[in-house]
Amino acid sequence: MNVALSIAGSDSGAGAGLQADLRVFQAAGVHGASVVTAITAQNPNNVRSIDPVKAKLVQQQLESVFEGFKVKAAKTGMLLTASNVGMVAEWFVGKKIPLIVDPVMVSTSGTVLLKTNAIRSLQKRLLPLASLVTPNISEAERLTGFKIREESDQQAAARAIYEVYGCAVLLKGGHLKGMRAADTFFDGKEVTVLSVKRVKAKQLPGTGCYYSARITAELAKDKNLLRAIRAAKKSITAAINRPRSVGRQSIL
Repeated sequence: MNVALSIAGSDSGAGAGLQADLRVFQAAGVHGASVVTAITAQNPNNVRSIDPVKAKLVQQQLESVFEGFKVKAAKTGMLLTASNVGMVAEWFVGKKIPLIVDPVMVSTSGTVLLKTNAIRSLQKRLLPLASLVTPNISEAERLTGFKIREESDQQAAARAIYEVYGCAVLLKGGHLKGMRAADTFFDGKEVTVLSVKRVKAKQLPGTGCYYSARITAELAKDKNLLRAIRAAKKSITAAINRPRSVGRQSIL
């Protein structure tokens, strides 16, 4: 069985983070390995507290996973600290596997998940190693300094991110207003817009985790990047249309 790796924080409510990634990996038919970067006390409505895992332990987890498994693709989620960003970047220098970076900066409930100095480290050290970065609108605005209000702005921002960091970009447009939810993919050659009818549903946690995890799983199965993104878009759209009710919460 092919192996995909999630490097992310633990979500005690399992709506996002490592738990969501591993659930997506299993559904996609790949084995999910994990490296924990932070421990959170949270549920789909709020994040009560976060403690980072020390960079040395992050390194030891990476060593253990790569010693025991042939990792076919990897993704990062919440890294939280500059030291963890730096450790992950150092590990992937020279690695010949796809690396998907979901630049998780702020939670759905508004909690900061990537410290200011960690954002700088992400920009300087990790994004240049990525095969794909998957920012939402606010993250792309932070990375570019652009205001993104419509699809043409998305395309300009995606091109700008590629020019600065050299990685392919999937800029998610779910937070824009309009009848359709359109994501912009730019690989340095051409722009591809993936658009579906917007779903009228309450805000769900973990959509970014789900999307990037599914892309990672498809890459682990040897699909090329655009095919992996198309498969992930189809899967996340179906999941948003059919959220699951767990107790008093709705999750993907």
